[in-house]
Amino acid sequence: MKKIFIILPISLLIISCGNNNSKSIDKIIEEGNLQALRTKRTEVMAEQQTITNQLKQLDEAIASLGSVKKVPLVTTITAKDTIFNHYLELQGNVETKKNIVLYPEMGGILTRVYVKKGQKVSKGQLLARIDDGGLSQQLSQIQVQAQLAKTTFDRQKRLWDQKIGSEIQFLEAKTNFEAQQNAVNQIKRQLAKTTINAPFSGVIDDIITEQGTVVSPGQSSIIRIINLDDMYIETEVPERYIPNVTVGKNVEVFFPILGKTISTKIRQVGNYINPNNRSFMVEVGIPSEGGTVKPNLTAKVKINDYTNEKAILIPQSIISENAEGDQYTYVTSSKNDQNIAEAKKVIIKTGKIQGDLIEVIEGISSGDAIISEGARSVKDGQEVKILN
Repeated sequence: MKKIFIILPISLLIISCGNNNSKSIDKIIEEGNLQALRTKRTEVMAEQQTITNQLKQLDEAIASLGSVKKVPLVTTITAKDTIFNHYLELQGNVETKKNIVLYPEMGGILTRVYVKKGQKVSKGQLLARIDDGGLSQQLSQIQVQAQLAKTTFDRQKRLWDQKIGSEIQFLEAKTNFEAQQNAVNQIKRQLAKTTINAPFSGVIDDIITEQGTVVSPGQSSIIRIINLDDMYIETEVPERYIPNVTVGKNVEVFFPILGKTISTKIRQVGNYINPNNRSFMVEVGIPSEGGTVKPNLTAKVKINDYTNEKAILIPQSIISENAEGDQYTYVTSSKNDQNIAEAKKVIIKTGKIQGDLIEVIEGISSGDAIISEGARSVKDGQEVKILN
């Protein structure tokens, strides 16, 4: 009420002066007296200065009473201990050691392919056959000769055991028998090269060469076979993360094409640092996920390289930096009934960053009220009004 009583007379005075000046000025302008106009202008300017000074005094009086004190409006957040998992984000490709293309060991005509695309096969299963070029007939003949050599050797051995016959006859029979056996085994090994067998259990991914085609050893690809049960992701990690990236660390793998995330662990860490890019290889095992995850699929890998069970996280946007390079933010004291509190600058030390949040290592304790919105418009020791 006191303020109203102070302002009201001043307002009436201003209005009254304005009306009187308006009438006087109109008369002087009508008279057209230049000297009178200049004199009146000087009087009006003096009155204006007087009113300006009076308004300034009123503003100071109002501010001193403090009922309508102007203070910055801010919001605060409460610092709390929370679990902080920091992730190293990398990129990699899905790999599998059981993804190979089979080539023939012997040249000839691909006479038969026993499997189809998409067919599941077992380890050692016959997949294709190449014309043996008459090796089967040779094997039959040599096996007959080998059988005869065995019979002769057995008889000579019985006689020799009875001290009958000469040693030369026994040795000749033994040598002939062993030579025939070696010949049989050699042709069998040659015949084995005319078949293509599955080196492991898996799925026939592609029939590259159709039957009836002439193939060459080591040059003509025949079949691709894949096993998706043991897939992994290889990714390169910078050498500075050696202490934190170890076997057993938790990993999140995201497949952008599939829109799918899986959780896994590091199963192998390389012992060699690439001198070209100063990085080492990490292998992360992944499940096949029902066949949707395939070799060479691109993946985003997030390795949990750091964990703090009691971390204080704040938005990066409320942190400022002074001329000395120190980072700081503002906390508030206890607020009064009108939510007025004092802003206090605190120098902080920060740690790792995850998204928009940053870890505060020193300077802020759990329970502190940190100014968030309006943090860049306050000063140390200034009173602020807390909205929340």
